[in-house]
Amino acid sequence: MAHAVPDIAFLHELADAADKQTLPRFRSQLNLHVDTKPKEGYRFDPVTDADREAERAIRAIIDTRYPDHSIMGEEFGITGSGPLQWVLDPVDGTRPFLCGIPVWGTLIGLTVEGRGHLGMMSQPFTGERFWADGRQSWRSGPQGTAPLNTRKGLSLEGAILHITSPEPIARFPEINFAALDDAALMTRYGGECYAMAMLAAGQIDLCLEYSLQPYDIVALIPIIEQAGGIVTTLNGDRPEAGGHILAAGCPEVHAQALQRLHS
Repeated sequence: MAHAVPDIAFLHELADAADKQTLPRFRSQLNLHVDTKPKEGYRFDPVTDADREAERAIRAIIDTRYPDHSIMGEEFGITGSGPLQWVLDPVDGTRPFLCGIPVWGTLIGLTVEGRGHLGMMSQPFTGERFWADGRQSWRSGPQGTAPLNTRKGLSLEGAILHITSPEPIARFPEINFAALDDAALMTRYGGECYAMAMLAAGQIDLCLEYSLQPYDIVALIPIIEQAGGIVTTLNGDRPEAGGHILAAGCPEVHAQALQRLHS
């Protein structure tokens, strides 16, 4: 490949820069200006100084070190072109960020020819990071550093299902959420990107999301896949473009869940 693919140390460097912008603004009213931007189906879609400044910090480092790489960010759109593209969500979970609940994270993904290759989720308040280095997924935090592995060998009836918010369920009646909810062991809400990390860690078995953008999912795809899981659209296609997304730790449970959602 003519273009250089960075190693995972560079993603940690980017996360360090983002953490310096997000953590001081978390649970603090100082220097935290909150705006809203239009989003279909929502009265309020917040964006803060933490979002903007973290993305600026990440972009500045990428532009300096890899000026030939493209960048897609939630706050400042797409710059550049080429086979390598960074996909950034500086604060995934701005709502819990505003509520003081640490299930938000900075998402840093790298696609190669449109496919998720490297991924990082940084949660600086808990001191945790979850990442995929191209071969294996890892976690670091108060309990040390260890590989991530999804949970296998269970049935849908034994699976824990997560969905961030119940709000979209009524807007998409063609998706049979009730059938999946009835089949799963239990359903939990509100975990944002942290729930996806917990799927990679084997704590959650299914994550269903109705309306993701590329920057919401790209960083998480390699983290889940390189931990042994599967992420697709509800049509079974690659998930990098976002949309209706189902992630599962176990391919068999993923297939059973898709069948329920289409029933």
